[in-house]
Amino acid sequence: MKNYLKQIHPVKDEILEEYSSCWEEYELPRKTIMTSAGDTERYMYFVLEGVQKSYYLHDDKEHVIAFTYPPSFTGIPDSFLTQTPSKYFLETITDSRFLRIPFSEHQRQMEKHREIETLFRKATELFLIGLNQRHFELMAYDIETRFKTFTERSPHLLQMVSNKDIASYLRIDPTNFSKLMNSIKI
Repeated sequence: MKNYLKQIHPVKDEILEEYSSCWEEYELPRKTIMTSAGDTERYMYFVLEGVQKSYYLHDDKEHVIAFTYPPSFTGIPDSFLTQTPSKYFLETITDSRFLRIPFSEHQRQMEKHREIETLFRKATELFLIGLNQRHFELMAYDIETRFKTFTERSPHLLQMVSNKDIASYLRIDPTNFSKLMNSIKI
């Protein structure tokens, strides 16, 4: 995790060591709901192993909005940052292992160390840039381009995540997704 954080923003070793010591290991089996809609996200997670998905439920249908996997943060960012109830779910797809930090400790560290606050401002900026890119892809790309872009960026997920979940993430009907899987060389 330390190397990952240093790539976002340089932090003095002693500060990073103190911050890192606040994170605890946490494991969950596959298909475990980590955060439910209506619950407040109390932790920020760093993924060490496994794949997770966040999704909305609408008319009892899942609408996948993100996949997370190592090395990355996971959780419900808007709920965590504002300490308000989540509007969506976070669930493990595979057995998963994390480091996690409670909101109160994360806040304390940011107040104590300007470098940690800057690190997470920059991480939030990167998250926002990625979110805008995803929004653009959903709005501007046809289904074939969305599929190709996904397989170029995250081909490993094709082996780890169900076609139904990937189709939902890409906003492609499962039948059309199956046709794309069979017709486009990956």
